[in-house]
Amino acid sequence: MYGVDGDKFERHYRDHLSGYHNWEQLPHASEWVLFEKNVGAYVGLDEVCLSRGELYTVLINKERKGGKGSIIAIIKGTRAKDVCKVLLQMPRRRRYQVREITLDMAPNMAQIARACFPAARQVIDRFHVQQLAFEALQDMRVKARWDALDEENRAILKARIENRTYTPTVFENGETRCQLLVRSIYLLYKKESLWSNEQRARAEILFREYPEIKKAYYLAMGLGLVYHKAKSKGEAYTMLARWYERVEKSGFAAFAKVMRTIHMHYEEILNFFDKRSTNAAAESFNAKIKAFRAQFRGVKDKEFFLFRLSKLYA
Repeated sequence: MYGVDGDKFERHYRDHLSGYHNWEQLPHASEWVLFEKNVGAYVGLDEVCLSRGELYTVLINKERKGGKGSIIAIIKGTRAKDVCKVLLQMPRRRRYQVREITLDMAPNMAQIARACFPAARQVIDRFHVQQLAFEALQDMRVKARWDALDEENRAILKARIENRTYTPTVFENGETRCQLLVRSIYLLYKKESLWSNEQRARAEILFREYPEIKKAYYLAMGLGLVYHKAKSKGEAYTMLARWYERVEKSGFAAFAKVMRTIHMHYEEILNFFDKRSTNAAAESFNAKIKAFRAQFRGVKDKEFFLFRLSKLYA
């Protein structure tokens, strides 16, 4: 409208109007940015991809609720050694302000939390724990689908040898066995009460044909009930022990792996029941970063991108 070239205006904003070249973090922005004054009692630790698959470790102040003052640090890479080197630049009194840190089950994240924030209680995010059970369930569904596909291919080959047309078995909802297993992916993530009529009909057929998947579905949902029903650490510990028994009786190898993983991190998992803290704030902040990145069709100048993020959220 005003005859101003957009690319030229962007360059002028970056080079003359924004103060980017006088930014105190600019000399090391390609590797890390740190805002120690934003440290609070409750922080979240996570990783995010900025561009071309490059991972960055993000530490945020959860009490800021995704607004100004949220960013404590954004550090290139996820290696504990590299991240700790940056975070340990903060004064000891700042780091000891942190009382609780939420994170996932990655060992590097636990190492960072332990080395940099020794006074903080570690809380493993409940959604990462539940995701393990859902992945075990989906693993069983995928294996059943491959078996069904092999069976269908053998039937097609046999029909060709016998010079006849192959007709697949169709269930009462109009789906073949392979279609049933492919389309069941979403209903297995949901509670029964949230199923649509179509999903309910599909689930009835799936559970009738594959009783093991039915059993695994209720095992996955049972782990979620621990988080919904338990009101204290002691109650959650008892419910987890009962869930372990059900897993052992089922004999499912995938769920046995989930059980062992939970057992290795049970103290940090049970810390959730003190204040019912999750890492949703960090996940939500990662979504904001991705949305901001999408506005600019990707990230060409990472330092300038981090500068703009800092203006908004640091």
